[in-house]
Formats: sequence, structure tokens, C-alpha cells
Amino acid sequence: MTEIYAHRGFHAVERENTVPAFIAAKEAGVNGVELDVRRTGDGQLVVHHDPTIGDVVIAEAPRRDLPADVPSLLEVMEVCRGIRVNVEIKNIEHSSEPTYEPTGAFARQVITFLHDINWADSVIISCFDLATCAVVRSFDPVIPVGWLLWGVELSGAMTRAHVLDLDAVHPFFTAVTPETMVLAKELELDVNVWTVNNPMDIKAMAELGVSSIITDDPVTALLLVG
Repeated sequence: MTEIYAHRGFHAVERENTVPAFIAAKEAGVNGVELDVRRTGDGQLVVHHDPTIGDVVIAEAPRRDLPADVPSLLEVMEVCRGIRVNVEIKNIEHSSEPTYEPTGAFARQVITFLHDINWADSVIISCFDLATCAVVRSFDPVIPVGWLLWGVELSGAMTRAHVLDLDAVHPFFTAVTPETMVLAKELELDVNVWTVNNPMDIKAMAELGVSSIITDDPVTALLLVG
């Protein structure tokens, strides 16, 4: 059965990636939520999508310099007990990101933290950076890992994910076809698609048998898929 994940929480009713947004998503009855985790300049794990807030670069600033409504990863995970969480590690070498952490220390910190708070069994780790996905897999051979895809040919990406012993690929939904779903089954990979909001697209993805749909409209998706 295709599961429904609220993209950055239920941000149609609350600000995205905030504690109220994740509470609202859980109350709506989703199977899970998707969130973005970053590391501050003083090593704290916080939930925020963009690399900057105004002129402040999160990866270079101490936690105290961030707005109060930017939650810690701990605060968010505590309110999400009972559902699954797709934890996207925001780390990629790209012009859109002012910093990149190449050593794997950020990824290992996230995984260690999730084990420390007894969450490792109810998450999937995702990242656009394949090297970060590989770090997570080598550091923890069990925790589910999915490679987020954009601008990468899906069939070849699935083969690479399989070779690295990842558990899933996370493509933009328009890349998914019946043929790629057959290949995913052969390679024993879950397919978790983003960000699907149109009702016809939601139904089409469910009919193809994707593992989960990440959406900005979880209420509609739950009605259609449920």
C-alpha cells in the first residue's frame, strides 16, 4: 500500500518545517512526514529547508543566532512519535548551497543522534548527495537510506543505488514509469516520489505502486489513496 508523507509537515496550515506543521500533519493521519535537517556552526541539528535565513548561513552560525521558530531535530522527532519520518540531510556540493561537508561527519552525527533517541527503526534517511548516502550506509548497514534524485536518469540511478546497497530511490514523480517500477522491483528498491500535489498525479503514482508519496496536500492524498 502506498503511504502518504507530508512534505515539510502540513504547511498549508502551519509554517513549513516547524513543530506546529508536524503536529498538524500527524493529526491529519499521515503515515509519515518529510523534513530537512541542517547542522549549525556550533554543531546543533536543526530543521530548516534553505541554507540561509536572511543573511545568516545556518552552517556557519551558532544556534542562538537562528529565529526561535526554527526547531531542533529533537523537538520535531519528539512530536512525530507514532509515524515515520523521512529525514533529508541537506548536504550537497552545489551552487545553491554555500557550504558542503565532505567528510561525512554531519551524516554520521545525524545517524548517531537518531539511534540515541531510539528513532532509527522509524526513519528513512535521504539526500541528493550520493556520497552522503554512501557514508550513511557504510556507517550503519541497517538504517533505511534513499537517494534523492534530480537531473539523474532514473534507471541508471537505481542500478547505482542497488550496488551501494541503498534501500530506495526518491525521484521527482514525473520520472516514474511502469518500466522503472518493474526495474525497482527487480533491484528490491522502494520508490518514494516527490512532490505530488495534483489529484490525478497522486492517483497515478498509487496505481503504479510507489512505496510512498511526498505531498504538500496530504489530506487530499489520504482521501485518494486511502
